[in-house]
Amino acid sequence: MNLDQLLVKFQNKDIKAFEKLYEMYSESMHGVIYNIVKNQELAEEVLQDVFIKAWNNSESFSIKKGRFFTWLINIARNSAIDMTRSKQFKNKNKNSDATFFVDIIESDENLEKKMDSLGIKKFVGSLKEKCKKLIELLYFQGYTQKEASEELDIPLGTVKTNNRNCILELRKIVLN
Repeated sequence: MNLDQLLVKFQNKDIKAFEKLYEMYSESMHGVIYNIVKNQELAEEVLQDVFIKAWNNSESFSIKKGRFFTWLINIARNSAIDMTRSKQFKNKNKNSDATFFVDIIESDENLEKKMDSLGIKKFVGSLKEKCKKLIELLYFQGYTQKEASEELDIPLGTVKTNNRNCILELRKIVLN
């Protein structure tokens, strides 16, 4: 069964299609979420929420508007960012002892594996330096466009334009 047929079944609330899509995409979504929340339990919780949101809002996905992976990764990214902004998350981290902060520091090798679990590391690596930095901040570290603007010391409008252009360039590389 091809992906388009699977997605139609998913939108018609076929549980087998849901299970297959979860199997296909859960590892990649977990990598994106974990890179933002930096906590295994929370990442698993958010991952579950992401697939529930996708299931409940499956009718809002349109093959004509874009790829399912892109739609799902946006849900994952936004859900992870929402989690980090929640009062519960902030209070939990305020009350954490020092071992929490030691445990979240990963070796470069583990971080590389997580980024590569998306299968796009090699594609991002071929982008211009400004695109690499911007994509790293926005999609792997969970920065908002405003936060990226401050971090890179460039206007918000420039961040938005560069983000759009960088994603278009990445799309061309991936689809070729």
